[in-house]
Amino acid sequence: MSESAVIVKTRKFKRNPLLSRRQFIVDIIHPGRANVPRSELQEVVGGMYKADPKLTVLFGFRTKFGGGKSTGFCLVYDTEEALRKFEPKHRLVRQGFQEKKEQSRKAIKEAKNKAHKIRGTGRSIAKHKAKRAAGAD
Repeated sequence: MSESAVIVKTRKFKRNPLLSRRQFIVDIIHPGRANVPRSELQEVVGGMYKADPKLTVLFGFRTKFGGGKSTGFCLVYDTEEALRKFEPKHRLVRQGFQEKKEQSRKAIKEAKNKAHKIRGTGRSIAKHKAKRAAGAD
């Protein structure tokens, strides 16, 4: 199917100057298609708001029962710096701005339990040391 089969509508638009972004709900009508790829939607929404598709973050999509319509949330950042500053790490990984840090479940739990045993100001130092030790494994 082509892009013409997809209709994109936005609602609840809000300009958020403190986070230097525009945020809104996106309704996508896609009859005859199961879903629309996020990359394709980034292009469409970026074009609608005259923004770089890389600075457009789409998430939280739910397809309505019976298909043909999906609803999600979109953030269009003004700069890449603002995107890196305010977006959560997992969404930065999805966008390709960061690499996912692989760490074993056991190493995370050991670091957590080691931090439980230390009190006071030394706690943050011990947490840092534990993270470095877990990263070296």
